[in-house]
Amino acid sequence: MTFAITQNCCTDAACVAVCPVNCIHPTPGERDFGTTETLYIDPGACIDCGACADACPVDAVHPVADLTPAQQPYAGINAAYFEGTGQPASEAGADHGPNFHAWGAPSFDRVLPADFAPLRVAIVGTGPAGMYAAEDLLLHTRSEVTLVDRLPAPGGLIRYGVAPDHPATKRIGETFARFHTHPRVRLHLGLDVGTHITADELAAHHDAVIYAVGAASDRRLGIPGEDLPGSIAATTFVAWYNAHPEVAPDAVDLSSDRVVVVGNGNVALDVARILVSDPDSLAGTAIARHALEELRRSKVREVVLLGRRGPEHAACTGTELLALKNLPGVDLVVDDHDARIGTAIDAAGAAGAAHKAGLFQDVPREAVDWSAPPRAAGGRRRIVFRFHSEPLALHGDGHLRAVRVTSGAGEAGEQEIPAGLALRAIGYRGVPQAGLPFDEESGTVPHEGGRVTGRPGTYVVGWIKRGPSGGIGTNRRCAAETVGTLLADAVAGRLPAPTGGARAFRRLARRRR
Repeated sequence: MTFAITQNCCTDAACVAVCPVNCIHPTPGERDFGTTETLYIDPGACIDCGACADACPVDAVHPVADLTPAQQPYAGINAAYFEGTGQPASEAGADHGPNFHAWGAPSFDRVLPADFAPLRVAIVGTGPAGMYAAEDLLLHTRSEVTLVDRLPAPGGLIRYGVAPDHPATKRIGETFARFHTHPRVRLHLGLDVGTHITADELAAHHDAVIYAVGAASDRRLGIPGEDLPGSIAATTFVAWYNAHPEVAPDAVDLSSDRVVVVGNGNVALDVARILVSDPDSLAGTAIARHALEELRRSKVREVVLLGRRGPEHAACTGTELLALKNLPGVDLVVDDHDARIGTAIDAAGAAGAAHKAGLFQDVPREAVDWSAPPRAAGGRRRIVFRFHSEPLALHGDGHLRAVRVTSGAGEAGEQEIPAGLALRAIGYRGVPQAGLPFDEESGTVPHEGGRVTGRPGTYVVGWIKRGPSGGIGTNRRCAAETVGTLLADAVAGRLPAPTGGARAFRRLARRRR
């Protein structure tokens, strides 16, 4: 029997570190690490020890024999990675034997905790990026860490950005939460840098400050009608069902029978799935009470996922798409309005399980009549994937009533899709941070290896550093680079000396909050 990695993989490689036979790839030292949708277990090398399952922080690793019928395809996805569709284990240095590592020449340039006095480091943001940085500092140095978050609860996107029906993914928050009560940690919630205190005041009380503030805004479409009532960001919808304190309970109205979601990435799929799921199946999750009540009253029967490119370029991961196909009471349809769509799906299906577009091969295709009301047999709901189509304008008289889109077929021109709610799910975007430089084009803070340009002792990590890309595990490597830069600066004496102490900062925070 072997194990397989399933839908919730966070790619932080905790499983790689404990595997005794090096059967999980790509590893942090391999060229594909950080670019694949998940990690993969080689069924030919796995010895069924279960160490990876025990180490997984999001419960994504399971014995193949225990997979449910809906999860069975994940066994094939894992195997396919090692059958010429990815980097074979043999190329990655594995020989299906014990996980012995090659030793290189000795090096004496590593920064050690003894090379500098204990540091006092502030981390702004308590999402994965900030907590990986805190973990590095607490486990490998004698640093004292001040955690600052403008929200009343810690967790960042783990708390406010993960869908409530993904409890395993949310579980990694428990791993981070153990550091909130660490004896060298002080946690300040509801404290906003830039509103309650300035960046200079924070820096004056610490040896270094790391900003892990993520990408707090969304990308806009830039089309007419985008600000009509009924047109909102998917990030707002996600925050709404996660009880974000800055999103009102009545921010979402589900009185329309059709919703158009612009985008087909994982956030778009999350939004679509929540909209069409049976509310009773969400009742036992962490979903906000007001959201559950609105979903019970919902008239939504159809969600349209609009993609500018073809199915072979769908932005979602194959694992999330596979899960969507097994949603009870929901039909999936591909709008067959463009000949290129079927061609791409059939070609991918013939190429094998590792090709994402091939997952659409058993999804019905039909030329959807958008002038007709949404329909699904037997009171079921449905999700329609519409590829090779992008929004041109949102129409309505005081409220959204239709989305005008390209047909994708060239000569047919444009079409209107009647809808009372449109959600843009085309990505997150960083926002300027008070007192820090900002690159408007990339939505990030300019830096070198995490060191903020022009501000000694100030660092960035996560999406505000690299842009909104990568999953939870990507932040581990990102944080390691930033912390490494910070420690190198400490050894070199490049950190400004603080003028205030820890106790003075706590008094300041209490007064200003």
